[in-house]
Amino acid sequence: MKIVRLFLVYFIFCSLNMRAQDLKPEYQIIISKFISEVKSGNKTAVSNRIKFPLKRDYPIPAIKNKTDFVKKYNQIFDPVLIDKITKSDPAKDWSEMGWRGIMLNQGDVWIDTDGKISSVNYQSEAEKKLKNSLIASQKKNVNSSISDFKQPVAILETSKFRIRIDDLGNGKYRYASWSTKQKMTDKPDLVIENGVFFADGTGGNHHYEFKKGDFKYECHFIVLGEKNSAPAALIVYQAEKKILSQNAKIVSR
Repeated sequence: MKIVRLFLVYFIFCSLNMRAQDLKPEYQIIISKFISEVKSGNKTAVSNRIKFPLKRDYPIPAIKNKTDFVKKYNQIFDPVLIDKITKSDPAKDWSEMGWRGIMLNQGDVWIDTDGKISSVNYQSEAEKKLKNSLIASQKKNVNSSISDFKQPVAILETSKFRIRIDDLGNGKYRYASWSTKQKMTDKPDLVIENGVFFADGTGGNHHYEFKKGDFKYECHFIVLGEKNSAPAALIVYQAEKKILSQNAKIVSR
């Protein structure tokens, strides 16, 4: 799951299917100022606009703060993205997409109506290389029985289980779980392939579903939830009867 990941792709897809609105004059002023900051190479000014953490395409770590952003500025805002931004016309190339904010082109950059940057979906060549390197490293640090995957999705932990979800390609996902006392280099206690992704509305909530015999395992990710709700959850059904429900923390995503 756009921040790049599948969720970001879905996020953009939903946004593009909303009716784009002409950018209001007051928003054009905000965008024009941002364009000027990028054009002048004012990293500090751009960093002041970021809503942290700024998610990158997993397994690239999120940008945590202004110092981290300035350090990695050139990795994110490479010449291609800078060119896209500086040559953009606020009235023509930026679109207001309702509550989602304002997007550049097809979603390369998203800015809230208060001028804060909520996401940068464009991925530079440097980030692509970094992502591939990190994926290769992960493949070396899991049990050999599950080292074949296209890219990682997430690692969750409940009070009892450590769960790893991987993208196998072609819209299929794999579920692997261990007890929390085990390491991912150990052979998983349970592996289920052919999992499916489900988007739960347009607010960002989504889940992955895995079936094995009479059992169904659902890994839910809560983007928009009640106050103090857990960021994720594991729900297990047997013959459509819920037999387990545990809150989960997202260890890596």
